[in-house]
This record gives sequence, structure tokens and C-alpha cells, in this order.
Amino acid sequence: MVAHRRTAALSGAACLLVTGLLGGGAGVSSAAPEPAAPAAAATVVPLQTTGPADKRFNLVLLGDGYTAGQLPEFREDVDKHLKVLWSVEPFASYRSYINVWAVESPSAESGVDCDPALDAPRRDTPLGMGFWGGCDAGSVQRLLTVDSGAAGALADLVPGATAANRQIVALANSDTYGGAGGTYATASGGNALSALITPHEIGHSLGGLQDEYDYYGRGVPGGAHPGGEPDSAHHSVLTERQMRERRAKWWRWLGERSESGGVIGRHEGGLYSTRGVWRPSKHSIMKTLGYPFDQVGREVMVRAIAARVNLVQGHTPASAPIGADRTVWVETLHPIGGELDVVWRLDGRPLRSVAGARTVDLRRLDVPPGRHTLTATVSDPTPFVRDPAVRGTAALTRTVSWTVDTSVVTRPGPVAPAFTGHTATGTPVGARSVVYADTSHPADRTLAVQWRLDGRPVANPGNDRDLDLSSLRLRPGTAHTLTARIAGTGHVLRWTVDATPAVAAYRLSEPLRTVRRPGRPVEYVYDGPFTMGLTAHDDQDGYVVNQFRVDGDGWYTYYGWPTDADAPYRFTPGGTVIDGLVYGKLGTPRAVPWDDATPEYGTHTVEYRTVDAAGNTGPARKFLVTLVPPARS
Repeated sequence: MVAHRRTAALSGAACLLVTGLLGGGAGVSSAAPEPAAPAAAATVVPLQTTGPADKRFNLVLLGDGYTAGQLPEFREDVDKHLKVLWSVEPFASYRSYINVWAVESPSAESGVDCDPALDAPRRDTPLGMGFWGGCDAGSVQRLLTVDSGAAGALADLVPGATAANRQIVALANSDTYGGAGGTYATASGGNALSALITPHEIGHSLGGLQDEYDYYGRGVPGGAHPGGEPDSAHHSVLTERQMRERRAKWWRWLGERSESGGVIGRHEGGLYSTRGVWRPSKHSIMKTLGYPFDQVGREVMVRAIAARVNLVQGHTPASAPIGADRTVWVETLHPIGGELDVVWRLDGRPLRSVAGARTVDLRRLDVPPGRHTLTATVSDPTPFVRDPAVRGTAALTRTVSWTVDTSVVTRPGPVAPAFTGHTATGTPVGARSVVYADTSHPADRTLAVQWRLDGRPVANPGNDRDLDLSSLRLRPGTAHTLTARIAGTGHVLRWTVDATPAVAAYRLSEPLRTVRRPGRPVEYVYDGPFTMGLTAHDDQDGYVVNQFRVDGDGWYTYYGWPTDADAPYRFTPGGTVIDGLVYGKLGTPRAVPWDDATPEYGTHTVEYRTVDAAGNTGPARKFLVTLVPPARS
């Protein structure tokens, strides 16, 4: 049997987009054996429910090679993968658009095929997952495929989730590094870097993003780009001047500090070529696991997520004319990262008195006699999107139109006040979240929602269905109680607001000396390699993500060490090469052996922080490291 939770060295590139390798859907095995376990033996477990499945983007997590006794390990792997995913934008801001389901299908045997080598035994598993592209001697170890028919059959067990509104992620019971992206995404469940493979592969599968590697085989430079402007949104052969002149590719982001470190510009290498093609950032998650999406990739992913849902979740029926003696309403989605805009117009003129409202009482508008056109345009003002063409798509802008006829008399039926949807109350919400509470919709009156924090009223004009907690600037240290009440009724919702981020701590290997000066962070002096371990403590349940950055570069998710999740991260003057990739160079990072390995002696600033299960990002704390050349003998 393959030993589970073994330590395995990295193999191959960080991932492969299988469409380019096999000429078919990514993650799909070239052979399609019958599932080893029938779908009837599987159990669907809802992990996050933000709304009806047919109105949400559904993330379906499958496990393969986990026996019945190992299902707790599958759940642990899923929890870590999700917590890391929620720490990465835009998933953090649009988590409320997503339902998450785990489909548990016990395996007859532990492990997956050809793990870690081609001569490893085949396993009797429901999804037929295997390394080496499904045990293909012409493939590479890291290519982890899944039987598409079996995966689709298990995902079909999730009611309301269809191929059009879901993303399948299949996790293999393995600590060997591997994954694939395309129609389906795959990742090993327990490798140190596994939880970072998942958002990278979803970048392929959901967003159509390409690899930004400048190599195909690890340790081998990729050569020159064959020529021509790539279709990829984040690769180009154009100069920055040409981008601006032609208003092409990522020209709107040029010169801005990259979310993944450095500046958005023109960085050579990508699409498996070392020369002749350029990417926006020195490193992003599509180049180096651990960094976030840069602005260019993030914009693509916002559109991809939002395209799987409808910003307008419901509205006053519009199939027939309505009277001017009633209320009209729209229900919208509710991003965690910000409120949607609603603009009402009557015969094309904006109704500024009701800006942002989700319900409009036409009786207060003095609608002139006759027929009129009323519209409500719902849009997402996210700063993550700059392209007007993207902002104008149905993913980010929707309009509902009604004919208002003043001769129509409304005979409203009885509609009791009630909350019809709201942010989940069973777990704490973060101090920078948008919390929402939707109500029923009587035609003869508007139901107002009143918000209180720790018993004190909170002003929330305009759109009273959403409350942006970030505007309250809650101080950490204590939990808060948030309530929403339908005015004049006893209908009340309560949330615990977790305003206290997790606390991170670091542990370094023994330095040559420690320097403490007033008003300056503690400084550690080394003349060679040193290690850093990061831990976190939180007063709430849930996996906590640790992050660090060096000299103000991009925030990097801490995972231990590539070959051992329990080992500390290791910094060296030139970095450590592991299976063709480079880790832990102090100063300017290296990704591949041919990157500049010149040691950067001197003093460096290391910052560290946490992202907890509620989405709180802790304050960055820092220490200094001075690297001195080793003494000559």
C-alpha cells in the first residue's frame, strides 16, 4: 500500500495546463475506466451554503484514494485548501457567491495510481486518479489526472449544481506534489504546497489563465517564444509603449505596484518560453505558488466568478405592466468585499432620491399619468476591474425593466414581514466583511432594516440591506454583537463579529548575535543559511493562514518547506534548488536556477501576518535579518 502522509520531493513544474499537453480537457485521464465505487456510495456534504445551488457558483470538492477510515484526513485537507483559497483575492471578496460541497466517496484502497513512480501499484479508487498523466511513461510525474466520467457522476449528485455553474476540484490522497488545470482541476491533498496548487489550478480551469513559467521541463530554460501575440490576457510581445498606444493587454495597470510584489510592467518569460514573451509581474500565483494573483489575473478571475451567477437574484415581476401605486424591488447578490450599486431610472432619468435602495415606493415619486419605463441597473463597482468592456458585461452589470402604467390598480396580497436571506449567523463574521439581510416584499409598504452594534444604532442610509463593517473601524480585542431588525417587528438576526485577528509568532534558528536598539525592530545576524518557522494562535476555530514578505515584496503564503510541511522555511544567500525550482533566496527571490543568484548581503526586513477563518488580516509585524559574508579561513 502507498503510505499516506509521506514526505515527497517536488517533481516537475508547479502545474501543467493539460489542454496543451493532451489536447483535451485538463485533469482528464486519457483512459476512462469505470468508477471503482458507484455514485450511490457517495455522501454529499454541504460545507458552505450562501444561497440556492441554481443561483450560486458551486465549488465541488472530490476526494480519491481516501478509505473510509481516512475520510477525516480528507476533511482536514479540504479545510486547509478552502482556508487558503479564501485568503486569496478575488475569492476572499466573492466567497459569498460560492457554495462549497464535499462529495465523500470512500476508496477500496489508499492512495492513487503511479504514486510516486510509474512502477508503483495501481489503486482501486472511485476516480481513477493517477500521477504521470494517468501512468503514461511519456508524461511527467506532477501531472495528476482524473477520470472525467467518474468525477462528473459524483459532482452530479450535488442538487442544483450543473456543468454551467460549478467547478470540480479533485484531491488525491497523496503527499506527492502534483495537479492539473482545465475542465476540472486536480491537486494532491497533503503536499506542503497542495493548498496553493488549488487556486492556481482554478485559475486555469475557471479563468482560462495560462502558466507564466519560462520553462516546460524543470531545470531546462524554455527557449524563445515562437512569435505572434498570444491570446492569453496576461502574456504579450508588445512593449509598454505599444500597449498604451493600442490600449491593449494590461495597459490600464502599467506602473502600479503589483499585488504579488514589484511593479506591473513587462517581465520577460512565460508560456514555457524564456525569451520573446512578457508577463505583467515578476511573480504571481501563475508563476510562483505562494504569491497572490496580480491585478491582471485578478481582473480575469473576478469576471470568471461573477459570470457564473446573476447579480439580480429576484425582482418584482416584469412580464406585465405594473401600477404606480405600489413598491418595486430587486434582490441582489452580496459580495463580502463591497456593496453593489443600484441605480433607478424613470424614463431614462436617474431617481437620485432613492439611490442605492433595493425597494422603491412609486407612490412617493409623483409619477405623471400614462405609461413609463422604470429600470433598475445593478452593477459591481469593484476596483478589481478597470476594463469598461468587462464592467459592462452581464457578469458585472444587469438591468431590470418594468412598464409602469398609472391606470393599473394594484391589489396587494398579504405578505408577512420576514427575513428571506442573510449572511450566515452560525459562524463569526470578519471586521471588514459586508453583512446582509434581505426581507420579504409587500407591495403596499417598504420594510426597513435597522442595524445595531452592541446595542447602539448604526446609521446605514440608502441601501439598508447591506452593512459594510469596514466603515465602522472596529478595534480588535473584543467580540461584538451585530443585529438586524425589521423595523416595527420582532424579526431579529444576530451575528458575532470577530474583530480580533489571529496572532502570529516566529521562531528562528540560532543567530550569530541578536541586536536590540530603541525604536528599531529586533535584528538577527547570520553568516549563512537560517530557518524561520511561523505559527498562529486564534481565539476562534478554523485554520489560520500565515504570510510573510521580505523587503516589501509580495506577501507569500507560509507552508513550511516544499518537501516537508512541518519543517521551517529555509533562507540562504542564493536559494535552495529543489527539483529545478529555487526556494528561500534572501533578498530578491529566484524562481529558477538561471535567475540571478548573487547573494544580497546586508540588512533585510522580514514582515509576517495572519489571515484567520473570519477573513481578518492581522497587522504586519517585522524583524530585521542581517546577512554577513562568511568569514574567510
